[in-house]
Amino acid sequence: MDLSLTGKKALVTGGTRGIGKGIVLALARQGVDVITCYRQDGDQAGALERELKEIGGQHHVLRADLADPAQAVGLLQECADRFGRLDLVVNNAAAVSHVAYDQMTLEEWQRIVSTNVTAAFLVIQHALPLLGAGGSVVSISSKTVEIGIPMLSHYTTTKAALHGLNRTLARELGGRDIRFNVLSLGMIHTEAVDAMPEEQRAASLKRYSEKTALGRWGRPEEVAGAVLWLASDLSRYVTGAVIAVDGGIA
Repeated sequence: MDLSLTGKKALVTGGTRGIGKGIVLALARQGVDVITCYRQDGDQAGALERELKEIGGQHHVLRADLADPAQAVGLLQECADRFGRLDLVVNNAAAVSHVAYDQMTLEEWQRIVSTNVTAAFLVIQHALPLLGAGGSVVSISSKTVEIGIPMLSHYTTTKAALHGLNRTLARELGGRDIRFNVLSLGMIHTEAVDAMPEEQRAASLKRYSEKTALGRWGRPEEVAGAVLWLASDLSRYVTGAVIAVDGGIA
C-alpha cells in the first residue's frame, strides 16, 4: 500500500536493533529518509547501514548517547544539518534494568530517567523548529504502565511520564498541526528474546502468548506498521492518543 511517505524525513532514536530497527527499515522501504542513532559500538550499526544501503535513500546511522543532554541536542543538530527538516520523530531509545525498589540507587534511577524521559524532552524540544504542519511525533511506551511489574518501578515511571508529556504537547502544539501520540506495546519478539537461555525463552514465550487474545507475541514490523500509519495522512486527525499494540494482552 502506498502511504505517500516518499521523500519524508524521520528521526528514530535507538534504531539499530529490536523494535527500533524494525521501524527504521519499514520507513526506509516506504521511501522515508531516516536518521537513527545508537549508544554503543557494535555489529548492529554496521549491519543496519548495509541493509539501508540495499534499500536505497538518504539514511544516516549516528552514534549518540541520549543520556548525555549535549549528545541528544547534537543529534538534532545533525538532523538540521543533514535534512533541514523533519516530518516524523520516533522516541524509541530506552534503558531498562530489573532492580528491587528498596535496593535501587539514585544513580540507577537517574540513568533510566535521563535516557527515557529527559532525552525525549530534549529530542522533541529541539525537533520542533524542524517540524512543520502535518508533523508527527510518536513515543514508544509499554503496557507495564497499566499493570505495573515488580523490579521495574523506574522504567514504568518513565513510560508513564511519556503519556503525560505527549498528551500535554498534543494540546499545546495542536494549533501548529503537529501530532503527538504514544504506542503502548505488549510483548514483542526481538533478538533480546532469542538471546535468553533456551528454557527461560520457551517458558516466557508460552506464558505471555497465552495472555494475549491473538495467542502470540508481536513482531517489530507490526509495531512499525502502527508507526507508518501515524506518519501518514491516514492519521491526520489522531493526536494525544495512547494506542495499544499488544495483541490484546490481558
